[in-house]
Amino acid sequence: MTRGSSGKEKGSRPSVVRDLAILLLALSLVALYFSISRDHAAIGYVLARIAAHNSNIIVGLLLLNIALTIYGWRRYRDTARELVERSRNDQHSLSGGAIDPLTGFLDRRGFVQAAAAMVARASRKGDTVALLIVDLDGFKHVNEVHGHLTGDNLLRCAAEVIQHTLPRSTLTARLGADEFAAAFPVGEDGPAEVGRLADCIVERLGSPFNLGGVHTHVSASIGVAQSGPDGRSVEALLRRAGIALSTAKKLGRSRFVWFDATMERELEARNATEEGLRIGIPRGEIIPYFEPQVDLETQSLHGFEMLARWQHSERGLVSPDEFISVAEEAGLIGDLSLAVMKQAFTEAREWDPRLSLSVNISPVQLKDPWLAQKITKLLVETGFPPERLEIEITESSLFENLGLAQAIVSSLKNQGIRLALDDFGTGYSSLAHLRALPFERIKIDRSFISSINDNADSVAIVTAITRLAESLKLSVTAEGIEDEAVEGRLRQIGGYQGQGWLFGKPMPAADARALLKSRGLLMHTSAAGPHEAPPPAKRVTHSN
Repeated sequence: MTRGSSGKEKGSRPSVVRDLAILLLALSLVALYFSISRDHAAIGYVLARIAAHNSNIIVGLLLLNIALTIYGWRRYRDTARELVERSRNDQHSLSGGAIDPLTGFLDRRGFVQAAAAMVARASRKGDTVALLIVDLDGFKHVNEVHGHLTGDNLLRCAAEVIQHTLPRSTLTARLGADEFAAAFPVGEDGPAEVGRLADCIVERLGSPFNLGGVHTHVSASIGVAQSGPDGRSVEALLRRAGIALSTAKKLGRSRFVWFDATMERELEARNATEEGLRIGIPRGEIIPYFEPQVDLETQSLHGFEMLARWQHSERGLVSPDEFISVAEEAGLIGDLSLAVMKQAFTEAREWDPRLSLSVNISPVQLKDPWLAQKITKLLVETGFPPERLEIEITESSLFENLGLAQAIVSSLKNQGIRLALDDFGTGYSSLAHLRALPFERIKIDRSFISSINDNADSVAIVTAITRLAESLKLSVTAEGIEDEAVEGRLRQIGGYQGQGWLFGKPMPAADARALLKSRGLLMHTSAAGPHEAPPPAKRVTHSN
């Protein structure tokens, strides 16, 4: 801040000259007063002569007094402003902080040190400090569409909104490209007032901006944390506000969220899961489980669907609900899926050649343009026939990039791999997907199957999907069959392939191998001819 200080010193030289002139004028008036006060009679004589011969002098003196008063007030105001600015510059120089030239806000380092002092002062008074992190949702899109100049103008406008909405004592900072921080002391009614201010920022930043004729629209997500008796540092408050901000984004953006201790515990658990996956995937801890798929008409085993399980060294067997979403967020789902598929292909290679293997592909994997080549490479390495593989793609995963999905699906189809549309009826544009992509099977979501005997709408939906599949010459699989009543109703509606606990829970490779061996469905024990159907599947008896 040296350059700014030198500029102010040069600008103060004219004021020094003015101050010197006023001092000389004041000394002259004092000298005149003492010369007149030597003779009290002379005072009356002089005043009489002035009033008689030149009344303009009195008027001039009055105007001079007024001018000096106005000048003195303005000089006091300018001096006070200079002192505040110099004090602020000195603080930044001592802390090593800097001012963001675009918004005029502090940088992170300066903010942390100034906020630490604010928290200490508030703590001595028995107050707390609220810390907000404000993130602009959609700023990157504005930059890409309208250019960085418009983006800079938007940041300035956002900074003004934040500054004008929050109290005058607020410390503000720009932490990143489109991320701001603000801290201010609050009293007993702080949480309610902080919530009102945060909601006001969300509302104002969510309104359209006219930036030099360019109309832009963004939204804001805010994470809020509050200092307390635990003596948390500003860095800890920033971390907590950041955790709350992430929660606000997950909840749909355009909102503010207070930090809660459960968020921190969930984050720690999520980080532990991610670290475990990074170690466990190369070790082969993620293993395939196999869920039987049965032809409802003949009751013969058709194949298995591969499901992932985590054989954790300390936690035991971990359900995919606990780690698949973490793997997707951390960018590990591709390696995880390919590692499990390789194990499954090696195992299924020993099955009766009439049995198929279904594998579900994550929506994140459909963003990989090399996915088809990676799967094909695994088939070659393991020697598993591509015509026995069925790739399941969830309907919702096609919504984001249908063009790329078409390319991947077409490449898989050219290798002889069969394709199934999973969770049919729960996505966005089912008929369009059936027309655009070469699916051979529809899998009806378990939410419709499980309620088929209790909900008339479910019956109507399942019947409609079945008739649609028949007209398009597509096979149908019903998921989630858990009792004979549901199975019986499905057999009345149409011909299905089914899976669910009625036919067997997902099982490890050793159990699947033992099941197939008992039925003569392993390659070295198979006694059935090449065109004979596998023997009927046995029902699973559930004990209470």
